[in-house]
Amino acid sequence: MRLPLPGGVGGGVGGIILVVIVVGAVLLGVDIPGLTGGSDYSTSRLSDTADTGRYDSCKTGADANESADCARVAVENSLTDYWGDELGSDFRPEEALVTFTDSVTTGCGGATSDVGPFYCPADSSIYLDTDFFDEVLERQLGGPDGGFVEYYVLAHEYGHHIQNITGQMSKVKTQQGEQSDAVRLELQADCYAGMWARAATSTEDAQGEVLISELTDDDIQLAIEAAEAVGDDRIQEKTQGQVTKESWTHGSAAMREKWFKVGFAQGSLSACDTFAVDRV
Repeated sequence: MRLPLPGGVGGGVGGIILVVIVVGAVLLGVDIPGLTGGSDYSTSRLSDTADTGRYDSCKTGADANESADCARVAVENSLTDYWGDELGSDFRPEEALVTFTDSVTTGCGGATSDVGPFYCPADSSIYLDTDFFDEVLERQLGGPDGGFVEYYVLAHEYGHHIQNITGQMSKVKTQQGEQSDAVRLELQADCYAGMWARAATSTEDAQGEVLISELTDDDIQLAIEAAEAVGDDRIQEKTQGQVTKESWTHGSAAMREKWFKVGFAQGSLSACDTFAVDRV
């Protein structure tokens, strides 16, 4: 198992930056009326390297409830609407959400399925191997099962995009350690995902329609359990039999749970400023 380190963050993009984070999921009860009903709603940002046209039929809320691909479209649109409202004129959507198998070429370099979901700041795109959730998160790391897991992962990766356009990535100077900048960056993305989760059932499209109809306490608990499963300490225990805080890049299970909850409870960018606190 290889879990990559974030690299090249700070003075510029050097090499491949794999800001991989797997946290839980918070999406059930999807209800997406009129996916193509307004200018904000589009499948144009979603693509698949196999060029299968898997997103072409995603047009209605019923499609999203019946198809994992169309649900992915719905979540991407919800994230775009939420952060557009939050950032206003400073916002721009990600260039692409690309699904792939085996390997993919990105603006940050080549990557294989081993790296898991990641965001590339060089091309402002999110890359997702859809087999990752069953093969790695569930089977290797013992995370919760279910198609809903993916959508919170997308929220976290979208959080990295927000960090990119707001300049938070430039704050990363130290790459490893319990209180390193790399860990703070990852925990901030956890917090941003919590912000979206808090607002997911009230985020509206251009026509005033809410995309996600239901978010339960059980959904949030699943998110927390999955976040704990992929804390640096949990992964190190499974892969090397001991915990080495000096090499952490994402934060412990408890830290990741904490910052998701901060975003979910407080719902503000200032509350999620992990670079402003003495200890995360």
